[in-house]
Amino acid sequence: MCQLLGLNCAQPTDANFSFTGFSRRGGGTDHHADGWGIAFFEGKGLRLFVDHQSAAQSPMAAFLRQYPLKSTNTIAHVRKATVGTVKLENAHPFSRELWGRHWVFAHNGDLKDYHPHLHGHFRPVGDTDSERAFCWLMQELAKSHAGVPTVQELTLTLRELVPQVARHGSFNFLLSNGEALWAHCSTHLHYLVRQPPFASATLMDEDWTVNFADCTQPGDRVAVVVTAPLTRDERWTAFAPGELKVFVDGQAVCEAGQ
Repeated sequence: MCQLLGLNCAQPTDANFSFTGFSRRGGGTDHHADGWGIAFFEGKGLRLFVDHQSAAQSPMAAFLRQYPLKSTNTIAHVRKATVGTVKLENAHPFSRELWGRHWVFAHNGDLKDYHPHLHGHFRPVGDTDSERAFCWLMQELAKSHAGVPTVQELTLTLRELVPQVARHGSFNFLLSNGEALWAHCSTHLHYLVRQPPFASATLMDEDWTVNFADCTQPGDRVAVVVTAPLTRDERWTAFAPGELKVFVDGQAVCEAGQ
């Protein structure tokens, strides 16, 4: 299985602390060594980095641990291959365009015998069940809305679509269009919200402690979603199986139980 990391923020926020701890799980402190990737939005623009090497060994990951990863929406992934070979086109996150915006998706799980009917614009490049699921979601969202829908409308549509994929197996995923972050849990997913009054946090996978009170502003707020808790001294909340949450401006604005 793979692991997921997502950040949704009220203001552009440095993701280096979270990414550093998370990327250690890609072949360092854990066995998810079959590729990795990170995508982060800058306005409507998107920076996407993927690699078939392990995050612990990848020079690109080492570079990004020193890069100012400032964004309001970030999705990262470390892969343990179950469906699809270890190669660059199978590294998450995946990206597609819809309604003039970038969409980014990463999946943790295993979908059995999942071969949806795909047509038109959305086709997989690699051979993973994850990318097939993403293409199908994009296809069905495009069919369901004639124009650009609101976050609430998108959430309602996803609430109808997600169970059709999840019945094929484990479907933990993160999805973002740069405006919101959707997170769905089949098995394991956790989240927290950092907001005033800010406190210190220490990574599980790296000897690094940050006092967020020293590097934040009063209006800052950050929602962090991850497969397994990243820090040892913060209170993480587990998703319920089948739960879909959407985060905007660093907080959960809607919940949709499956």
